[in-house]
Amino acid sequence: MVSPGVRLLAAVLVLGLCALVESQKPSPCQCSRKNPEDRKNCGFPGISSERCFSQGCCFDSTIRGVPWCYHPLPMQVSEQCVMEVSERKDCGYPGISPEECASRKCCFSNLIGGVPWCFFPKTVTDCHY
Repeated sequence: MVSPGVRLLAAVLVLGLCALVESQKPSPCQCSRKNPEDRKNCGFPGISSERCFSQGCCFDSTIRGVPWCYHPLPMQVSEQCVMEVSERKDCGYPGISPEECASRKCCFSNLIGGVPWCFFPKTVTDCHY
């Protein structure tokens, strides 16, 4: 027989793990700079903006024919560096190091091949939810 104290501890642990799993709301740039035609669905029909954001996704219901709850752009070290890969403007040369790129006050991300890894930042004035 399981004691009531063990049941209570198990319930607290489950609730704590559920809270850890809940994602953080993405940044405005991660959402507003995502091209609508590149949106990948992250919800279900009728999902609320609150539920969508709580899943770590973006929400925008102003454009018809595309997902309203969608996966954000990848997070970067700086909001100024969050952008579609197609928007990157080269700020370096092939093989540039992250340190050399930073010394030029540019962004660096080597996660995707065939695109500039060192690129100019963008102002964040266009970012919004």
